[in-house]
Amino acid sequence: MNINLALLITPLLVVKCCFAQPTHDQENIKTAPYRTITDIPYRSVQTTPTGVDETDYAQQRCKLDLYYPTNLKDFPTVVWFHGGGLKSNNKALPEALKEKGIAVIAANYRLHPQVKSPVYIEDAAAAVAWAFRNIEKYGGSSKRIFVSGASAGGYLTSMIGMDKSYLKAHQIDADQIAGLIPFSGHTITHFTIRAERGINNKQPIIDKMAPLFHVRNDSPAMLLITGDRDLEMLGRYEENAYFWRMMKVSGHKNIDLLELDGFNHGQMADPAHRLLLKFVRKTNREIKN
Repeated sequence: MNINLALLITPLLVVKCCFAQPTHDQENIKTAPYRTITDIPYRSVQTTPTGVDETDYAQQRCKLDLYYPTNLKDFPTVVWFHGGGLKSNNKALPEALKEKGIAVIAANYRLHPQVKSPVYIEDAAAAVAWAFRNIEKYGGSSKRIFVSGASAGGYLTSMIGMDKSYLKAHQIDADQIAGLIPFSGHTITHFTIRAERGINNKQPIIDKMAPLFHVRNDSPAMLLITGDRDLEMLGRYEENAYFWRMMKVSGHKNIDLLELDGFNHGQMADPAHRLLLKFVRKTNREIKN
């Protein structure tokens, strides 16, 4: 779905206005005390679904940071995965998501070339499973867990939400996720995974390692966000548009696609975070306790 600049400006301005003139409840959220706990191990080093040997590298990478409000209850949680092509970067709590009345979990995962597919996705699923099993200890709601990430993190978001096998390995139904918000993520098989097989990065592949392969009408609510199609990474908007179309054709009732005109792949996260928060708040209101 092509969202032109005129259509896009309106929701962004609405969100901006909400922050500029907060309601009484929003002021309480803003001033609520928040706590950050860093480097929490999120998976056992004794087990892995594919039998990959657990090493010091797994113990180093399979950790997450938790940021949460200490005096709110049943708050939503966003599990956030960083980008970097499945090859680089580290967990970081997005500043735009702080002091918004939600918890944020920023998770590391193991990287290429130390590991290969599907270890990246297995790690992401384990981090989300940790959230389901633990967030209520901190006051959050396991019914209000959202998953998001940028670029490679967006790909991981879609994979664990669409292919139910990864969370099933942790006895969790992927459809328990309240919403999926991938930022500029591949919907075809990721280019790093293609490179592992000796496939050129301009050769598109759709197999079980592609979110598109797992199109279904009963997945969690989704908000797909990309940068400007003329400024994005090669084909990134177009593959998301095709994924959106096929999800609609399958009968999915709650999926939207937004294209951020004027923003390239690296610039789109800031305005996308505002749209993420709007989506989380809307979905949160619709969830029954």
